[in-house]
Amino acid sequence: MISVTKLLFAREYYGDELRYTRGARHAKNGAGEGMGPVVVWNSTKTCNLKCRHCYMNSDNKKYQDELTTDEAKRFIDDLADFKVPVLLFSGGEPLIRPDFFELAQYAKEKGLRPTLSTNGTLITREVAQKIKDIGVGYVGISLDGLQDVNDKFRGQAGAYEKAMAGIQNCVAVGQRVGLRFTINHHNIQELDNIFDFIEAENINRVCFYHLVYSGRGNQMMDEDVTPEESRRAMDIIIRRTRDFEDRGLEKEILTVDNHCDGVYMYLKALAEGKDALASQIKKYISLNGGNRSGIAFGEVDPFGYVHPDQFTQHHTFGNVRERKFSEIWQDTSHPIMAGLKDRKKLLKGRCSECRYLDNCNGNFRTRAEARTGDFWASDPSCYLTDEEIGISGGLKG
Repeated sequence: MISVTKLLFAREYYGDELRYTRGARHAKNGAGEGMGPVVVWNSTKTCNLKCRHCYMNSDNKKYQDELTTDEAKRFIDDLADFKVPVLLFSGGEPLIRPDFFELAQYAKEKGLRPTLSTNGTLITREVAQKIKDIGVGYVGISLDGLQDVNDKFRGQAGAYEKAMAGIQNCVAVGQRVGLRFTINHHNIQELDNIFDFIEAENINRVCFYHLVYSGRGNQMMDEDVTPEESRRAMDIIIRRTRDFEDRGLEKEILTVDNHCDGVYMYLKALAEGKDALASQIKKYISLNGGNRSGIAFGEVDPFGYVHPDQFTQHHTFGNVRERKFSEIWQDTSHPIMAGLKDRKKLLKGRCSECRYLDNCNGNFRTRAEARTGDFWASDPSCYLTDEEIGISGGLKG
């Protein structure tokens, strides 16, 4: 996750202490020394929508053998003991679980920071107030464009209006809320509209996700943006973020799942002759250390299986019904887990030769595997040129 506002303006935002902490990049099992990883729990596979790019292949039906309330509480107990800083409730649609509020409150009482990733369609004013009262730190609501574009991606007419109501209900009760927008070939033209939208709706945060080829997202592999479109998207994001700052509008703008974004910002600042800004950006992306799936970020699926992140569910390290998450996370007997914790020597192609490897850490392994069949190949979504990353001879792979 790259905080565009942090890199540009050096202000402190929610979560920055996990992303930009000295020594965090050297941790092997958590977000920093003495901490466990940020954990995403896909608490149910059931969803009231059917999004085209859903990494979970979720659908509107009941799935058997998901973790029970008691099993979930034992899982949360272990996360608390392991000093996990954040538990992100995701899905499917997590608000479909009848025990969501009980478990979110339990996590809060145990010292975890509960956050929520949702499609927003079930957030009434009463639900928003309940989320706020429990102490959920942040609600991320997925929106992949304005009305027609969003509803096409979400697989249901009216999804946009319901998500809009959910956003407005969160804003009305003072619940911290933001948008989650997955960039692809069909909605890249919506970026300026999204910036206009968050200003008009008084939303203080937006995360622009790069597409990961997982679940139904595999079917969109050929609908991903081109390198030229990625660069154009970043130019828009940087320009509009600066515009907010110039007009005194404090909005937190982030990009997710492509760590070459930070390097691109650094190179852009250098090219514009902004040496002090370039130095500031380089400092933060060096503290961050790039992709940290399997280290500072992990996932548990609805059935208790542990994975490196929510997009890499085809690699499984164990089940929290059988062993504690903390034990599974520190066990390097699985070659993928061992490799993720010390991956630089395993990376191939452009990634292995990149001068910014310490700032990116090989980017997203699942995309590389989806394209090539090799988990350690170069991430195909790196849009930086060979010249920019210090490679001569057009090395591929």
